[in-house]
Amino acid sequence: MGDRAPTALRAESPGACPCGSGQTYAACCGRWHEGHQHLQAPDAEALMRSRYAAFVMQRADYLLATWHASTRPAQLDFEPGLRWLGLEVKRHQPTGADTATVEFVARSKLGGRAHRLHETSRFVREGGQWFYLDGEVG
Repeated sequence: MGDRAPTALRAESPGACPCGSGQTYAACCGRWHEGHQHLQAPDAEALMRSRYAAFVMQRADYLLATWHASTRPAQLDFEPGLRWLGLEVKRHQPTGADTATVEFVARSKLGGRAHRLHETSRFVREGGQWFYLDGEVG
């Protein structure tokens, strides 16, 4: 990527999706968050992007609904003052008919300090719906 700013930082126009796709929120992650396509992300990457947007928007309801029951926490607490700065999807790889991994880097800032989360997440599809299973931070 070099010195280029991540898409999410350049996409600060009103209505831009927090996931950095360059689309509007309604055309991108918003359709998975609510409405007639609620919870119907078509693949693991779309689900991961929509989960990032849900973290930005503090949508605990969506995050819990898309977290696999076997690993889902009872509740989510958001870090006060945490600001998400951008998302970079490095790789989306189907690993089976109903499984996939997504490697990403999410950047944030808290208390004036920058943070970088580099994770390879595992996803599973059950009953036609994709779920976040777990992730390996690396």
